[in-house]
Amino acid sequence: MTLEKELTDETLKWLKKIEDKLRNLKASDDDYLKNIRAYILDSKYFLERKDLIRAFECVVWAWAWLEIGEIEGKLKFLE
Repeated sequence: MTLEKELTDETLKWLKKIEDKLRNLKASDDDYLKNIRAYILDSKYFLERKDLIRAFECVVWAWAWLEIGEIEGKLKFLE
């Protein structure tokens, strides 16, 4: 497997996971959610342009916002 394929697959895997998790969002702070969605959109934008490092970086940032929001009680999910 090439590095390009591996990075693309990892980015797509984590994008799917975060989108699935957001479907179970019960309550949210709009600022956190806005940032998460912006990073998801940015990740997809960079994927389309084959800028794989930035695409992966954006999905990592989206997860960081999600996890921090959850820890801080700004995002609540259905179990």
